[in-house]
Amino acid sequence: MKLGMTLPSFVRGTDRDTTLEWCRRIDGGPFASLALGDRFAYWSHELVTSLAFAAAATERVRLVSTVVVLPAYDEVRLAKQAATIDVLSGGRLTLGVGVGGREQDFAALGAPFAGRLTRLDEQVAVMRRIWKGEEIADGVPPIGPEPVQAGGPPLLSAAMGPKSLARSARWADGLAGFDLAPDPDSVAATFGSVHAAWESAGRSDRPWCSTSAWFALGDGASERLHGYARAYLSTFGPEAAHAMAALCRLSDPGAIRDAVAAIEVAGADELVLVPTTAEPAELDRLVAALG
Repeated sequence: MKLGMTLPSFVRGTDRDTTLEWCRRIDGGPFASLALGDRFAYWSHELVTSLAFAAAATERVRLVSTVVVLPAYDEVRLAKQAATIDVLSGGRLTLGVGVGGREQDFAALGAPFAGRLTRLDEQVAVMRRIWKGEEIADGVPPIGPEPVQAGGPPLLSAAMGPKSLARSARWADGLAGFDLAPDPDSVAATFGSVHAAWESAGRSDRPWCSTSAWFALGDGASERLHGYARAYLSTFGPEAAHAMAALCRLSDPGAIRDAVAAIEVAGADELVLVPTTAEPAELDRLVAALG
């Protein structure tokens, strides 16, 4: 199983020098990927801009969007942006895409919240056509640049429900999941659903199965982890945010080691860890914890 690390772009106040330091440290190992999430109506850095920054600041790691809330965006522009990042990174981009669940993001961008499931399928098809060099409308020439990766960057589904998995099995290369705890039994069940969806869709290729989880180490780790989670989940209301944040448990070295081992046994191809601080020393603490 590979390990990925997320940039602290959701930590308020993260600046240019700190982001650059994280990029360089992640690229130095032992991580296989540098990941970023997407949330527009929040204090986080913008996703595509951050991916471009990371492409310039790294040489080795894959660049992964654990989720792009695709129905909130224009798919033609995003396809061109993704192809450009794929070229500038030397073919290191992977896109996780999902429908999103926060109406605020759609309202901020002037995009309709309703109908996003169907829209996602249609958008993916358009992006694939663009990356293959096909025309998408009469009188519109093919839109470049041509991605380094044939057919475009791999696309992972960030949706984990049965119906969403059945739909994404028609176009995705795998799953970019998330689990609060993370709970290995829940993760294993989700991966099982992914494989079942692939089989039902008549696919013979093996889906890529990844999941993500928040973590914290060092002084006040538990309080920081739960505070970060509550702030992120506050859109669901204080009671729900508090209850969900209480499920997060990766706040000491032993818990992280146990989780890494258990998630690997659950069948993960990659576990992507999400920091709750922008301090670069957090990476040192994690590497020491993993031994």
